[in-house]
Amino acid sequence: MTIVKPSFSGGSSPLCSLKGSLLTVAILTCVSLFYLSLNSLRTSPPSPVVVDSIQVPQTFAKEDIGGESTEEVNYSDVYHSPGSFRLNYAEMEKRFKVYVYPDGDPNTFYQTPRKVTGKYASEGYFFQNIRESRFRTLDPEEADLFFIPISCHKMRGKGTSYENMTVIVQNYVDGLIATYPYWNRTLGADHFFVTCHDVGVRAFEGSPVLIKNTIRVVCSPSYNVGFIPHKDVALPQVLQPFALPAGGNDVENRTTLGFWAGHRNSKIRVILARVWENDTELDISNNRINRATGHLVYQKRFYRTKFCICPGGSQVNSARITDSIHYGCIPVILSDYYDLPFNDILNWRKFAVVLRERDVYNLKQILKDIPHAEFVSLHNNLVKVQKHFQWNSPPIKFDAFHMIMYELWLRHHVIKY
Repeated sequence: MTIVKPSFSGGSSPLCSLKGSLLTVAILTCVSLFYLSLNSLRTSPPSPVVVDSIQVPQTFAKEDIGGESTEEVNYSDVYHSPGSFRLNYAEMEKRFKVYVYPDGDPNTFYQTPRKVTGKYASEGYFFQNIRESRFRTLDPEEADLFFIPISCHKMRGKGTSYENMTVIVQNYVDGLIATYPYWNRTLGADHFFVTCHDVGVRAFEGSPVLIKNTIRVVCSPSYNVGFIPHKDVALPQVLQPFALPAGGNDVENRTTLGFWAGHRNSKIRVILARVWENDTELDISNNRINRATGHLVYQKRFYRTKFCICPGGSQVNSARITDSIHYGCIPVILSDYYDLPFNDILNWRKFAVVLRERDVYNLKQILKDIPHAEFVSLHNNLVKVQKHFQWNSPPIKFDAFHMIMYELWLRHHVIKY
């Protein structure tokens, strides 16, 4: 039997026509998606991409980080989350507002700083900068946070006793609570005070409600004695003005392994001096270098040292840390329980050596075991963060004032009315 196949002359099958149309649409769709993906890769900003546990570094344009050109710089080594920092910082600059209570006589303990020099310059600069900045508002109804402008440093300068300080602080805050409605909305959770002098911390501790509820911006953030990292803010202790220009990009000049000179006013400093004072590779002095030995001898030693030892003093903090950063000497932190300034933003282990106090006995070997390439990387990263540890008047983008404001901006988001 012969099977005769049907003839389809005179036009194609409707089924074939449908398949052809679907194939054409599919091809066009794939081409379109490929084009859009390619275009997206060309135009979107760079972001971290993890491939086999290797992170592709994120870059900022210099105009985003305070520079003058659009040249890209790799900042992923010094920030925990560069993208989040850049975006949140920009949002802060647009929206953040702080109301400064106007109460109190500026000629006594309120409103204005005692001075903007010396060991407690950070407190003075903040008092001055907040009035020079775009963040201050004269309308309390639009404020995100409220600044309590009482200066314990000024009290100290006028010889006020600690006992009287606590009374003055308590009376001032009680007056604000009675006069304004804002404290009672959150029981003070959207209020903050700033103090760098350690006696200021003690003065505010006379008011338990201040310690429990308000945001404390302090130079001595020891989290084993009441400092709460997610609520309070570590204020960098900066000894300004600096005696000499900033160091950096000068690793070939740094031939001394380690350096420290200071008073033995803490247990860790006593041990440091006792163990290493006579060492030939570590430059350890029992006391601050006498000015009679030469002009700015102490500061000049930072320039020729690789690692500057920063043990805690009477408190966990030390202005020597920011001195080291300014002069380009990698700080070696020897202070337990110290919540380092901007620790939730900056990765300190990328530009500093963070040790436990018990590591002091092995200090020299620890520093000698750091490879030269790692030392160079730490030094280069240190130069990147110098601007964050310097005060200016008026304040400038990304300086110490703006970093403190950024920390406050992050904390104001957790406050519920």
